[in-house]
Amino acid sequence: MSGLSELMSIAMPGLAACGAIALLAWAASVPLHDASVVDSAWALLVLAPAVAAVALMPEAGPRATCILLLAGAWALRLSTYITCRHWGQPEDHRYQAIRARNEPHFAWKSLYLVFGLQALLAWLVALPLVAAAASQRPWNVLDAIGLALFLSGLIVEALADAQLSRFKADPGNRGRVMTQGLWRYSRHPNYFGEFCVWWGFWLLALAAGAWWTVVSPLLMTALLLKVSGVALLEKDIAERRPAYRDYIARTNAFFPWRPRA
Repeated sequence: MSGLSELMSIAMPGLAACGAIALLAWAASVPLHDASVVDSAWALLVLAPAVAAVALMPEAGPRATCILLLAGAWALRLSTYITCRHWGQPEDHRYQAIRARNEPHFAWKSLYLVFGLQALLAWLVALPLVAAAASQRPWNVLDAIGLALFLSGLIVEALADAQLSRFKADPGNRGRVMTQGLWRYSRHPNYFGEFCVWWGFWLLALAAGAWWTVVSPLLMTALLLKVSGVALLEKDIAERRPAYRDYIARTNAFFPWRPRA
């Protein structure tokens, strides 16, 4: 299934599933006074449309099984990592800023400003998963390339996150800048891994004939580079950590490369 109108018919239940998950996450966030809950739910929001599409299909092909396994592995790792990282912490400063701008009654406003918006973004991002899962086309070389790119990205992302977690867990590194392991070659190797994951998923969708789902990796790339990723994290970090200026001078922001002298 590669046509836009056909795909929309099987993708729309996924939007409803995203809405239901977002509503549950919002309900959990209200008594906690913590909109950061949406970050833990993000991967599940993305996975939901693919699961809904396969559940509604009369017969799922091998590509659908592959997509569910890949997306499930990605979602489980990311959701678990974010939840463990945030456990016991106050609301993330990004959501504190949104809360401050939208008081009073932010608890209600967050339903659409945070959770509803994330549900819609997740549904758009998930379109390659739905398109690939719904296709009955035989496996081809683009599938193999997409799978390789996805796995490479997942490994890079998981390894970068693990390295950063170990670095932060050492009290002796408090206030220092992480410049070891993959972080020696990129200031955001975890985001680069995520970039590879989504271009890998798109290649799987392309192999299924849904070239137009390129909107998904383009959207993810924009988010990673310009919105909630690199640009946001580096907005004022050099002021808080002067050593980061030297790190910027010698290390690529996104694409890994050897450090500059």
